[in-house]
Amino acid sequence: MDKLEIKGGWNELKGKIKQAYGDLTDDDLAWQEGKDDETLGKIQQKTGKTRDELVKWINSL
Repeated sequence: MDKLEIKGGWNELKGKIKQAYGDLTDDDLAWQEGKDDETLGKIQQKTGKTRDELVKWINSL
């Protein structure tokens, strides 16, 4: 999988996350290479879910 495919997949996933949690912004979900833990932390703060809960939920989308 190349970077373009990963970015396309992330954009689709980002849309699904924003649909589920409307108070998350593009800034909250900004994906920068190597920043996955920081992004998950921002989502955790807004949703109140644990990291494991979020990973399972994201993988189910």
